[in-house]
Amino acid sequence: MPPSGPHQSHTFVYYKTRRSPLYDTCDDTILSVEHLALSTIQIKAVPKPTVWTIVSKEESREFMAVFPDIVRDLSDAGRHTDIPEINKRFAKLLQYNVPTGKKSRGLAVVGAYKIFEHPDRLTPENIRLANILGWCVEMLSGMFVINSDLVNGAEVRRGSSCWYRKEDVGLTAVNDGVMLESGMYSILRKYFSQHNSYVPILELFHDVTLKSAMGHTLDKMCSNSGSGLDMFTMNRYNSIVKYRNAYYTFQLPVALAMYLANHQDAEMHRQAKTLLLEMGHFYQVQDDFLDCFGDVNITGRPPRYIQEGRCTWLAVVALQRATPAQRKLMEDCYGKSDPSCVEAVKNLYRQLGLPNTYAIYEEESYNLINTNIHQLTKGLPHKLFFKLMEKIYKREC
Repeated sequence: MPPSGPHQSHTFVYYKTRRSPLYDTCDDTILSVEHLALSTIQIKAVPKPTVWTIVSKEESREFMAVFPDIVRDLSDAGRHTDIPEINKRFAKLLQYNVPTGKKSRGLAVVGAYKIFEHPDRLTPENIRLANILGWCVEMLSGMFVINSDLVNGAEVRRGSSCWYRKEDVGLTAVNDGVMLESGMYSILRKYFSQHNSYVPILELFHDVTLKSAMGHTLDKMCSNSGSGLDMFTMNRYNSIVKYRNAYYTFQLPVALAMYLANHQDAEMHRQAKTLLLEMGHFYQVQDDFLDCFGDVNITGRPPRYIQEGRCTWLAVVALQRATPAQRKLMEDCYGKSDPSCVEAVKNLYRQLGLPNTYAIYEEESYNLINTNIHQLTKGLPHKLFFKLMEKIYKREC
């Protein structure tokens, strides 16, 4: 089991260490649990966002080197020569929305494939296919980002203006999202139609896209509920997280890697999915916390969940603990863009001890998931799942 770092629960001292080769940097910081919530704000030694990839810098560069080919496949190469203006727009759409994020999901496909595949089959051609499959995941992610930003009225994404806010885009972003998703299937057909797992790969993309769309709708329904905060239950939150993010952030990349390596055993996929959905839940709780207490210079986006009235882990736990007066404050302030309302909610979270509760949750969940990794069978490579957990544990963006 990867080390979780010394943790003294009785004296409430938290010792943070990063010495794994999975990280680009190494930093040791001792923090009291009182300030744990602000650890992502106070640690200034991080020069750039930590991306939770399980690949090397060289592999990341190889991944990026494939992207221009994806753009050419969809916008050049003699395709749709009678509408050159659309080809030009498609190229701009791809370049603005697909390679500009962390690319963690796409890179996870590559890293996982290299672990699942037999060494004799790790040829340059097959590794290139893994990179292309990773870019398909990133195209799907780009589509969801475009739609989510539009629906939520977001202004900034990845340090730049959201796509729909660009002068020549607006509501055309809806169609642009369709183009991204359709382009993804075009790439899949071109490169994988002769692969033994082509049909399972297509079915997986369709299934995860539907589940994620359902999750986005459930999330928005909860935020827009006319019943106030009554829908903010832990069961509802768990469903949102599972459908909105866990499937396509964790299960999709690993399952694709398994199919690319011709692993189609149903029980193998079932065990992997169960564990990956647990990781997805863990990851989203972290995301909720970072949105509220993280450093925007590290996360790359301004906090918005409180303003949007999102059903987050922090909001649900706060409502579980709140007195009638504190609940009234949540009802009055949650979902409001007024800075004073946002700060009032954050102060309530602090009063209710949520930073400490989150620290305990993160530690206990990390240990529990690592225990579950040890129980995997069917030849599932434990080291892959340990790498994933070690990379997202104590993440700051």
